[in-house]
Amino acid sequence: MIINHPLLGPRDAQEFVYLGDARLIGRPDGMDEGAAQAFHDHVFLRDNPAGEHRELWFHEQGDRSWLVVTRNTVTHEITKVELARDVARALGRSK
Repeated sequence: MIINHPLLGPRDAQEFVYLGDARLIGRPDGMDEGAAQAFHDHVFLRDNPAGEHRELWFHEQGDRSWLVVTRNTVTHEITKVELARDVARALGRSK
């Protein structure tokens, strides 16, 4: 599987480590009311989709960047690759 890194171009997936669902970027605020339940749901209630899914990948054997990869879990076709920092900024999670 080839991941088209936004900065480095096409890279073999063996350079990366899969880290799970990209919704981890949008973790709940621990200071909000009801944070315990929100964290429980965030950590333990996960979808296992067949089809398009956004995932976190870490470029361990490269520039050590975090990527959000949109991939079809049935065909392994990658339709989009974004820097995780850009996704986090769009969600208001980072400066």
